[in-house]
Amino acid sequence: MAIELKDVEHLAGLARIAVSDSEKELLRHDLEEILAYVSKVKEVAAEPGTPEAGELHNVMRPDGEPHMPGAFTEDILSQAPKREGNRVFVKKIL
Repeated sequence: MAIELKDVEHLAGLARIAVSDSEKELLRHDLEEILAYVSKVKEVAAEPGTPEAGELHNVMRPDGEPHMPGAFTEDILSQAPKREGNRVFVKKIL
């Protein structure tokens, strides 16, 4: 897809950024490459057997203990600037 300089100027105006003439040509080239890549992704997504874009599925891990409780407590607390027992000490902010 061919992007014209007026399109780059319009996008720069929408983004409220100043773009020099030399930058406009670079941006035009980059936008064309981005759009070409997106069209390839659309082609792959349109192939049979490909899940729909945005299809929801469960990505949560099963319930359980990922590690033993307190296994990393000392490592974490040693990073704190000040501590009280097994807690990080912070100034009262009110």
